[in-house]
Amino acid sequence: MQVSAGRFRPIYDPSEGESRPWYINDHTVVRDADGRWHLFGITHPEPADPWHETEFAHATADHLLGPWKRRRPALTVDRHYGETHLWAPYVVASGDRYHMFYDAGGPDRTATAMNLATSTDLRRWTRRPAGPLFHDGYDARDPMVLRLGDRWVMYYCATSEPAGGHHVVAYRTSTDLVHWGERALAYTDPRTGTGAGPTESPFVVRHDDSWYLFIGPRPHYVGTDVFRSDDPLHFRPADKVGHIPAHAAEIVDDDGELWITHAGWGQGGVHIAPLRFRE
Repeated sequence: MQVSAGRFRPIYDPSEGESRPWYINDHTVVRDADGRWHLFGITHPEPADPWHETEFAHATADHLLGPWKRRRPALTVDRHYGETHLWAPYVVASGDRYHMFYDAGGPDRTATAMNLATSTDLRRWTRRPAGPLFHDGYDARDPMVLRLGDRWVMYYCATSEPAGGHHVVAYRTSTDLVHWGERALAYTDPRTGTGAGPTESPFVVRHDDSWYLFIGPRPHYVGTDVFRSDDPLHFRPADKVGHIPAHAAEIVDDDGELWITHAGWGQGGVHIAPLRFRE
């Protein structure tokens, strides 16, 4: 099975109405109970300035392909809570609440904070009073959460040791989306380093009887590789089955039709394309 994408088209540009260009980087797309789409993501004026990314963009649309309408920021950084930046939100619904997971940084890049905010309407968000869910490094970030049997799995990018090492996709499991177990590794890349590695923006999706892991940037900023496995908790570099020209890619399910997004610094907002699986 080979994985590819169709033509990308722009769907949301945060620069509209602004005096200078803005970007959306790592983002998430979720549908509410009424069928309306919501987009949340890192945002900041161009050029790239990751250490000063302090708010999450919010936009809504009646249809996935738009038009999208800009809303007030979903969250702004809370220094008293220990946040130094806001990176890579991911939103999942459970019961009558939406859970937003995100990296909020901190002074120690080997022990960055994975935080949680919840909402009942995708507009007003409340941080977990007890503080971060857990800490990990190096610059552990880009959470993605899915339901697997009787538990939740959170994938995120990190390094094999908190101070550096092989770039990895780590994961933890939970039964309540609040208490998370010890870290394990779903993917280990041959490349080593600290921050800004090739296992960012992990996204895992099931198609037919296989599981697919999307990670990047590979080999350049606009590039996502796809890996296939029979086990959603174990992928190998040799399992590569596709390459898509996208950064910070998210997979979106629109009533069974799968799409892939693309965004990032200097990319002119968020773009989307149909996702294709071919023998």
